[in-house]
Amino acid sequence: MAGEKNDGLVLLDFWVSPFGMRCRIALAEKGLPYKHVEEDLFGGKSDLLLRSNPVHKKIPVLLHDGKPVNESLVILQYLDEAFPETPSLLPADPHARAHARFWADYIDKKLFECGTRIWKLKGEPLMQARAEMLEILKTLEAELGEKEFFGGEHGFGFVDAAFAPATAWFQTFESYGEFSVAEVAPRLAAWAARCGERESVARSLYSPDKVYDFIGGLRKKLGVE
Repeated sequence: MAGEKNDGLVLLDFWVSPFGMRCRIALAEKGLPYKHVEEDLFGGKSDLLLRSNPVHKKIPVLLHDGKPVNESLVILQYLDEAFPETPSLLPADPHARAHARFWADYIDKKLFECGTRIWKLKGEPLMQARAEMLEILKTLEAELGEKEFFGGEHGFGFVDAAFAPATAWFQTFESYGEFSVAEVAPRLAAWAARCGERESVARSLYSPDKVYDFIGGLRKKLGVE
């Protein structure tokens, strides 16, 4: 792309996006320097974003030497492949890699989708979303089991990086859904605390209070409240 020549990495992002957060975590885990470009998703998306992701027109987008890579889970896999000398997020074993991809996809299609419904809805639809979220959290806790991280022997890995941003949103889900992650899935809450102790996660996420305040303002704009 003309005008975007760069010998490094550029991340087009929006601060509160859990999908952008996971890319920040992955880049930090790998120790890869990059330029962060904050997009104004409400005031007008940049021409760079619209050219880089003409299909979905959304963040995150990773530019590598000016070439765009779209969709956060695709970006995480791309970073493993493009920078094989850095710590791998995915395990080496093909079955373990497929297993990790399955759970990361589950997190996107189930947890984040349900979480959005929790803060957007009211009444019976909200209660239905709440019930679904409780089951999703229990399912994820069962997958975690007694492991320190979802990566198991591999350590903090692909699923952890994909899921960790949700911990910044837990307060929002809990508040509007009227439940406690610590009560529903205590091992998952302990995992969230361990993630928060990692430098890659701590420096990539915004505080739950700030996320909650942002969503409160967004609910008012959308007429939910």
